[in-house]
Amino acid sequence: MTRDRFLHILHFLHFADNSQRPDEGKEYDQRWKLRIVFETLNEAYAKFCNPSEHLTVDELIVKFKGRVIFRQYIPKKRKCFNVKIYKLYDESGYTFDMRVYLGRDCHSATYDMSATHATVRHLTCRIEGLEHKIFMDNFFSSPRLFDDFDRCKINSCGTLWPNREDMLRDFGPKQL
Repeated sequence: MTRDRFLHILHFLHFADNSQRPDEGKEYDQRWKLRIVFETLNEAYAKFCNPSEHLTVDELIVKFKGRVIFRQYIPKKRKCFNVKIYKLYDESGYTFDMRVYLGRDCHSATYDMSATHATVRHLTCRIEGLEHKIFMDNFFSSPRLFDDFDRCKINSCGTLWPNREDMLRDFGPKQL
């Protein structure tokens, strides 16, 4: 395929009808154009994949130069302007579920559940009760999340900061 042909196809490639754009009200969905693509991909991941016992929750940063409202600016990263995606994948690297980060997610956060806690729970909802092992870094880890996983019969492992909210005093820094 020639470059001009590719650019011509790319110019007209759309996944959603622009005439069906939702109103920008209180419950406006910023990823309405991409929702169909991500839902189709997540359904295909779940349909064709039986995840291994060991799973990982992590963030993926994708370099993006286009115009989207949910593009992130992280000055200390090599890829300054990017799109952040949260993923659940197994030890072979196969993606089992993913979700685009839209900025501060106030809709999924509640009084007893932070936004990252809600994101991880959303990613792991398909494996509840199957006793998989979830590994994560300190960005996602929290004592409340580990308790929640324990109730759902999901084993979890992750690093914690001693000053994390709801952390037991025994695990904090030692006082002399």
